[in-house]
Amino acid sequence: MQPTEASTSMEVETVSTETKNVVSTLPPKPQFDPLKPHEMNDGRIQFRKVSVPPHRYTPLKKAWMEIYTPIYEQMKIDIRMNLKARKVELKTRADTPDISNLQKCADFVHAFILGFDVIDAIALLRVDELYVESFEIKDVKTLRGEHLSRAIGRLSGKAGKTKFAIENATKTRIVIADTKIHILGSFANIKIARDSLCSLILGSPAGKVYSKLRAVTARLAERF
Repeated sequence: MQPTEASTSMEVETVSTETKNVVSTLPPKPQFDPLKPHEMNDGRIQFRKVSVPPHRYTPLKKAWMEIYTPIYEQMKIDIRMNLKARKVELKTRADTPDISNLQKCADFVHAFILGFDVIDAIALLRVDELYVESFEIKDVKTLRGEHLSRAIGRLSGKAGKTKFAIENATKTRIVIADTKIHILGSFANIKIARDSLCSLILGSPAGKVYSKLRAVTARLAERF
């Protein structure tokens, strides 16, 4: 039994020395320069197009320079308004620092088209993990006529008081455009704001929603 054990141990040793020789003879790791953003896509230019509905055409015209300046100068993305197709067109350039800037700029323009102020929508360029979520009142509950009007009134409150209270408590921005509701914020905050809005649509009085919001925001403050 002993000689066989010795032979096996010797075999193991010879294998280990061989592997060491192989490792030592391997060529050095190649050092590649990091790819530039426009080279990641084989040098192809990427495009995004955002449709402009008729009622947002005039506001876009007025705020064009406020939208154009950060996109062109800071994000290094080309932007133009196609008057014939009524679309805002965006494309990457050779000096675009990051390929994801194109999508950020498209989201920024889209948020403005939905009805958010430029000051609020520009946060999409500055901050990661911000989203826009949209839903309709009929997705929550089927309402018609006066019932629908009253639900929209409950969402806004007197002079927009309820809407502002939800925005400030949840650190979001809300746009109520007829029966469509758009919320801009982080994932967790959008969920809290959406739950509050859904409660109002389903008929909860504003006071009850406020008290629930206070409890939720207090819990969030403890967590972070």
